Amino acid sequence: MSVLIVIPARFASTRYPGKPLVALRGATGESRTLIHRSWDAAKTASGVDRVVVATDDDSIRDAAIAFGAEVVMTSSTCRNGTERCAEALANLREPYEIVVNLQGDAPLTPGWFVEDLVANLRAAPIMAVATPVLRTEGAALNGFLEDRRAGRVGGTTAVFGTDRRALYFSKEVIPYTGQTFGPADATPVFHHVGVYAYRPEALVAYIGWEPGPLETLEGLEQLRFLENGTPVLCVEVEAKGRQFWELNNPADVPRIEQMLAQMGVA
Repeated sequence: MSVLIVIPARFASTRYPGKPLVALRGATGESRTLIHRSWDAAKTASGVDRVVVATDDDSIRDAAIAFGAEVVMTSSTCRNGTERCAEALANLREPYEIVVNLQGDAPLTPGWFVEDLVANLRAAPIMAVATPVLRTEGAALNGFLEDRRAGRVGGTTAVFGTDRRALYFSKEVIPYTGQTFGPADATPVFHHVGVYAYRPEALVAYIGWEPGPLETLEGLEQLRFLENGTPVLCVEVEAKGRQFWELNNPADVPRIEQMLAQMGVA
């Protein structure tokens, strides 16, 4: 019943090259790299047996080893984090019940997101993939809409059925709503949190499929599962007063630093 967290990190990001090594200042003024803060986030989750950073870049490897992380080197041909997780698992040559992909651009991920994700996947034996979704409040939704108006790719949104199986994920804000929401109002839009839990067989299947048109258009790796008929379980998680944002663009750095300061994260 073992759980492995893999933090995939690559230097050659199309939108933000060198992103894992970007420094983020915390509440005390101390700066830590994005990959360091993602590692810190992973280590807060309970019930996890092992955490590794998976990369193909020597500078990321050296930075991760310097702060005490375990690193698994993977090839430069991995096209996304899921492929990198699959290769890391193969390279480790050890069996795990569940593999969690905690993407290296989500340093604000609370440990209970991972814990809830693993618990829900264990409780749904017919499902092979699960991912968290967070109901947005007006302030977060307005941030998404502001990014789109400015031509920036911000957070990803998700829609799912009554059985919690994903219907679609998009970098556009879906579903459409013409309503106006106050900053603290709950909205019908769900933010897709960049974390995945897979059973090992799902990773083996994934690397056997080529990217489909939806994955290619949206640039969202999880759509490969949907395009190949593999359902994805959406697990609604609670913020519990915590703010959440991913680092997708340089403009996100001050936004995340402000959140770290407000939450008192060193």
